[in-house]
Amino acid sequence: MFTPPFLSTPSNSRSPILPLRAGSLSTSLTRSRLGGCRRRRILKLGASSKLRCSSAMSIEEGPTSSSSFLQDNMLYSRAFWVSKATIAWDVDAGDGSYCLYCSKNATLSVANGEIQGYDVKFKLEKSNEMLPDHVSEKFPHIKNYKPLQVPPALDVKSLLKYQLAVAVLSSGGECTNITGLQLPGVLDELFSYNGPLGSIFSSEAIYFYLWAPTAQKVCALIYGEPEGGDPLEVVQLEESNGVWCAKGPVTWQGCYYVYEVSVYHPSTLRIEKCIANDPYARGLSADGTRTLLVDVDSETLKPEAWDHLVDEKPNLLSFSDISIYELHVRDFSASDNTVPSDFRGGYLAFTSELECFTLKKLSSAGITHVHLLPTFQFADVHDEKDKWQNVDFQMLESFPPDSDEQQARITAIQNADGYNWGYNPVLWGVPKGSYASNPNGSCRIIEFRKMVQALNRIGLRVVLDVVYNHLHASGPYDDYSVSRQGYYLRRNLDGFIEQSTCTNNTASEHFMVERLIVDDLLHWAVNYKVDGFRFDLMGHIMKRTMDYELYLVSMKLKHSSLQGARVKARSALQSLTKQNDRVDGSSIYMMGLGEVANNGRGVNASQFNLCGTGIGSFNDRIRDAVLGGSPFGHPLQQGFITGLFLEPNDHDHGSTSATEHMLAVSKDHIQVGMAANLKDFVLTNHEGHEVKGCEVSRHDGTPVAYASCPTETVNYVSAHDNETLFDIVSLKTPVNISVDARCRINHLATSLIALSQGIPFFHAGDEILRSKSLDRDSYNSGDWFNRLDFSYSSNNWGVGLPPKEKNEQHWPLIKTRLANPAFKPQRSHILAALENFSSFISIRYSSPLFRLPTANAIQERVRFHNTGPSWVPGVIVMSIEDGHEGVPGLSQQDPIYSYIVVIINVCPTDITFTSPSLKEKGLQLHPIQMNSTDHIVKNSIYDSSSGTKAGCLIGNISYIYFGDIIMLNLGLA
Repeated sequence: MFTPPFLSTPSNSRSPILPLRAGSLSTSLTRSRLGGCRRRRILKLGASSKLRCSSAMSIEEGPTSSSSFLQDNMLYSRAFWVSKATIAWDVDAGDGSYCLYCSKNATLSVANGEIQGYDVKFKLEKSNEMLPDHVSEKFPHIKNYKPLQVPPALDVKSLLKYQLAVAVLSSGGECTNITGLQLPGVLDELFSYNGPLGSIFSSEAIYFYLWAPTAQKVCALIYGEPEGGDPLEVVQLEESNGVWCAKGPVTWQGCYYVYEVSVYHPSTLRIEKCIANDPYARGLSADGTRTLLVDVDSETLKPEAWDHLVDEKPNLLSFSDISIYELHVRDFSASDNTVPSDFRGGYLAFTSELECFTLKKLSSAGITHVHLLPTFQFADVHDEKDKWQNVDFQMLESFPPDSDEQQARITAIQNADGYNWGYNPVLWGVPKGSYASNPNGSCRIIEFRKMVQALNRIGLRVVLDVVYNHLHASGPYDDYSVSRQGYYLRRNLDGFIEQSTCTNNTASEHFMVERLIVDDLLHWAVNYKVDGFRFDLMGHIMKRTMDYELYLVSMKLKHSSLQGARVKARSALQSLTKQNDRVDGSSIYMMGLGEVANNGRGVNASQFNLCGTGIGSFNDRIRDAVLGGSPFGHPLQQGFITGLFLEPNDHDHGSTSATEHMLAVSKDHIQVGMAANLKDFVLTNHEGHEVKGCEVSRHDGTPVAYASCPTETVNYVSAHDNETLFDIVSLKTPVNISVDARCRINHLATSLIALSQGIPFFHAGDEILRSKSLDRDSYNSGDWFNRLDFSYSSNNWGVGLPPKEKNEQHWPLIKTRLANPAFKPQRSHILAALENFSSFISIRYSSPLFRLPTANAIQERVRFHNTGPSWVPGVIVMSIEDGHEGVPGLSQQDPIYSYIVVIINVCPTDITFTSPSLKEKGLQLHPIQMNSTDHIVKNSIYDSSSGTKAGCLIGNISYIYFGDIIMLNLGLA
């Protein structure tokens, strides 16, 4: 028996290692999300206790007899083996007893009240105590279950490989209840592991490590080709404390492998022989058929100067300097004929000088980060392009702008084309093959690196969209299922997989799932040098996973700066160093969509729970107040900039006084958001009271503000989800306003975000009036509805009714607008929008006062005027003050400007606003606005003697007034 290296670590250690270089050490797993999730040949157990059956089994939902009822109960897992000594179950045995039954070959059955087919049986002792505190803390959803004591002499490790059931026996020995068991608690206690996983490369050999403590047998099948053929070798792995290990020659590098795992599976009640990829794969064949044996630290996979990229990265002095541009890899270039066809829609398009013109322009203006939608291996898009089905765009262009023909042809092939957002992960740690010029071999690795390098070199850092909250598939048979054990998935009290994240929820409350997430983050940070992570549905992940204590065990690994250090998950990334890891971890930013907050399995990583962590979450409050309603409400519900009270549409918003009140409340929400949504920021609300941000309430009574520092707030008005900004503006504004006004309102929304404290976030195309023809969920709507035109000839408005599945309910509203040619912007509108957007990004970066780094700095310097019950409706006035003579306690932040006033006006008529507190400030229009080609901006008036701003029209862009330090004679250098 060979003794693999690195396995001297105690198997019950609760501190996972942090592998830093896959190829010297690996990392990753998972699957899931939005639509198109294939389910085949498998009994699928959903979130409810209803059974969904396949040809594998035939089960009746209702009991036909006592025996059949008990037999059916074995399909449930309603008991929990929470520790070596304790099983928890909420069934009272009365005068009866509890027993544990174990069957190595999975032959348990119940007939006439008698349990048959078991190998061993043990009596479980009742306890009158509650579950131990550490168990209740780990599993709060079962804290009131009854603890049953397991015999101390039991060989638990061996029995966990069996089919298991706990039963109630009557005083006469008849079975009256029986159920399967959920095992994560005891697995975490006995098998938490901190050693290497995946395929590990040395100069002499390749080592295989797979964590699978419930498996009965594991083999590695080695192949010479990405598909087809017989294995070159079949290697039996040997187990040590739940980790299966093997050793192979270095000549296998470049070959492929899969694992054949024999394991009991609760969905089929059988021992299954499953074929699966390595969950810590670092390379794949096309469509993830096999795992590629690849050392990602090999010099042959690195672009020129790759190891020195850390020295070329754009400067980032503070997280408060971040601004984010969200982009889908395929959207960026799929429709651009100037890009070589092999590069189009893929990683290498970002290396094209012509294609990156817009990104260079945005980078020059100040945008710091490009956030890429999922780029890991996901399902529902073939990796090989010759398998795609396509639609003739010339034919689609022949149909009217409000026709249903376009969507019919797109949806007919939507699951066979090259488009999907990618929120259905198969393997987290491998770049998606369809974006590479060749999905087999190692092309995807080097091309992804070239993309990151090219973006860095034009001044843009890279944020990856990571989806750790769910998996695309599960079970023993699905081609996309990597985890053949139930451990990685969150199950409900009946033992069925939770589906609240769209498909199979992952269980980050389980130790090895937490480890997997941390390992994967480190893999992308070190091996691909990415600069940040956006967590999809972060609220479904435990807060402790995001803010998580662990140890790094000393290992003979290259570039391991964390050896022996006690760190947290966020700190694990930030502790990576240039010297040891060729990565500046202190500049890696984390953010996520964190709205779920039920804390049912522990403390979730939700908006309120993340306060104080420094991790950003998306501020839906400012989005809803600016635009109106929510993505789940009526599409015509207006908001602050879309005409509420001031320019009403045909929707019934209530009485005049009610809508005026709604407008005032919306202003409060926006002002809190512009102050970085800080919970302790004090402002005057619409009633004239001084309140904190956390004391301003939403319609459901929850606080608006939740952040403790500005970098915990990501302000946005649009993202890939829901309609684009231009589309939502076109829906909510009155039908009879001009396209000029709609374009100006689009710009007003982005400028409001650009000038807010916190981190601004923009969806790609916000700056060029991007339309998806009013599609509210374009995740699978193909290139036709998702087109981005960086030639600026079209914004993609009016390309047909959006797909029926998510939009048919509102087709009558949509049809009216798409059919009206007055809604469609011209090239001049698009170019003006781009100029205005770039200008306001430049204005943001012209003064550090727009990017204050602390809550105290914002409270001291940011003030809102035009507040209280006598406010001028539709006008927000914000001032930001720098330190200068006469303002004690404020240190100088801006060497040029001492005072800034931002005026945002959405009134449909000219207004005059007077503010005594702004008198004699010596303000003038910002130089960028003074040079603007927008005549409304250039003709605006500020009277310094009265503090008056006049001449605003509906949809006006924001006005920025800066104090000229020479005019103010403040003596600042």
